[in-house]
Amino acid sequence: MSLVSRYEFQKCVDRYKGDWRTRSFTCFDQFKVMSFAQFTDRSGLRDIEMTLEFCGKDLYHAGLSPVPKSTLAESNEKRSWKIYRDFAQVLIKEAKELYHDDYFRLGLKEMVYALDSTTIRLCLELSPWAEFHHGEGAVKMHTLVDLRGNIPSYIIMTNGLVHDSKVMPMIPVEAFAFYLMDKGYVFFKQLYECFHLKGAFFVTRAKDNMVYASSG
Repeated sequence: MSLVSRYEFQKCVDRYKGDWRTRSFTCFDQFKVMSFAQFTDRSGLRDIEMTLEFCGKDLYHAGLSPVPKSTLAESNEKRSWKIYRDFAQVLIKEAKELYHDDYFRLGLKEMVYALDSTTIRLCLELSPWAEFHHGEGAVKMHTLVDLRGNIPSYIIMTNGLVHDSKVMPMIPVEAFAFYLMDKGYVFFKQLYECFHLKGAFFVTRAKDNMVYASSG
């Protein structure tokens, strides 16, 4: 937590009144607990509660203490997700500055990004809005990664049925940068409009059934 700016975090909290009427379990406490859960690969709220209870004495100096799963569940449900979105942008900006002068393994001075999506399965009974294939529920997380430091620069969440190519107009594109994509993004009209016309370059793979002619 020493790498995290408490001042910048509190600015995000105050922006959305995250600690309004909070007596003990603040947004920063929530952030520490959820970060611990991520780093230690906890599988759920009960797992987080039991682990903190078991390791409480060892984690005291890190500012962590046991927390009931009901308290954590209520905080996750009621507090604005925008607090952590805004703070993530602060951390991303700091990380990009740290890697700014690092030598890229391809020997390119230009920025290089990778664009890909991950399908996250959901329980359709709990999330009926996320209907996917074969009676399953899912959302897609489309992520633009800065390969100079493996830093996520932009993330879009969509319904699982949204095709990868549909998110290209939403991606912030930099002139002269390279964008690496798999063949799920092969939609030439959008590739032309979203990247070529903005002065950027894209690299993708050809589909097996692609019809083309060699210019040579």
